[in-house]
Amino acid sequence: MLEPCSTFTVRGNRQKQQLEVVNRRSKCLHFYFYFIDPEFGFMHIRLQSWFPFQFQVYINGREWLARQLDQREIGYRRYENSFTHIADLTVAQKLCDKFAHRSWPRLLNAFARKVNPFMATIKGAGFGSYYWVVDQCEYATDVMFADRASLLAIFPDLVEHALMHTSSENVMRFLGRKLHGNFKGEVTTDLKKRPEGWRIKHRMKRNSIKMYDKWSVLRIETTINNPREFKVLRVIPTPEGRKRRWKPMNKGVANIWRYSQVGRQANQRYLTALAQAQLKGEAVQELDDLCRSRSKNGKRFARFNPVSQQDAALFASVLAGEHAINGFRNRDLRSRLYDHPPSSPEQAKRRCARVSRLIAKLRGHGLVAKVKNAHLYRVTARGHRIMSAAISFRLSDFPLAFQDA
Repeated sequence: MLEPCSTFTVRGNRQKQQLEVVNRRSKCLHFYFYFIDPEFGFMHIRLQSWFPFQFQVYINGREWLARQLDQREIGYRRYENSFTHIADLTVAQKLCDKFAHRSWPRLLNAFARKVNPFMATIKGAGFGSYYWVVDQCEYATDVMFADRASLLAIFPDLVEHALMHTSSENVMRFLGRKLHGNFKGEVTTDLKKRPEGWRIKHRMKRNSIKMYDKWSVLRIETTINNPREFKVLRVIPTPEGRKRRWKPMNKGVANIWRYSQVGRQANQRYLTALAQAQLKGEAVQELDDLCRSRSKNGKRFARFNPVSQQDAALFASVLAGEHAINGFRNRDLRSRLYDHPPSSPEQAKRRCARVSRLIAKLRGHGLVAKVKNAHLYRVTARGHRIMSAAISFRLSDFPLAFQDA
């Protein structure tokens, strides 16, 4: 197949009076090889027919997992490119973790020798072998439901929540980035109707995270095209010796384990945020509980008014996307609840004491929990559900009042 490619050409340089090799965009013939591999199942290879003989391998992780489960005689059901049931999820997850730690250069070199007859000639000319990189990585987390009806019962609420309550700041947090003045890029969200259902996608530069349904499976999928947006722990030589430093991640296959780690963490943060979505019928009962005082370990905690201006502002501050990764401190809430700095040290102390009481009240109602051995607090699953529901009700039923808050 004749396709665009990156190749080399030789041209004369009049100033240097010599020939030079330059890289250029062109078109050349590409060969496609399709295999049913014993380990990876259905896969294909794309080989450029001219210098530099670019080589692309396309592997489907679910094809690989299905064959691994077959070898271990673990039952499963598949629908297209998804599993709707796996008899032993613990073993399946361990296999997926193992997949990211394969010896990829050795494996890919074996594929190259299989289809590229010039490998020996290239090595003999002193060019070595291929430098293997990850062109695109997709890491998906599947939530399996008993049947499609069970998924469809909540999926519209999840889509609505992801569309209306996921800001650009949240998307950056999902993908492990912090909002700062040096960020240059665009964050977008779009909704698309597919034959199978709905798909919502959040993009940050060339990386993205999306949610869609596959029969009875809810899939959260992180796609990484630009790994330099993330960091990897590398050993760096320094005058004091070799030390570990967090550096921007490159596309080398040695970093596949880090791709997997970044993708899983992004999906988990997104699922945690989705847990805030309120299903009709459940929200009212949970908000009723919030409107009652509670006693815990002999101490009484006052009730909340979920639709009041003050409590809505508090809930929005606690659920801010910047707290999704590391949690929040007293000073983080103060900076959000007060739009101007304190006028005196005494006022600063009063604000700190008030926020401490609010955090204690949130903990008393089970909305946040303290991080062990740290002055940090994280929102609990209950907190995500209830506080998000309160904000949702205020936004839909009292939109003007919410703007005032």
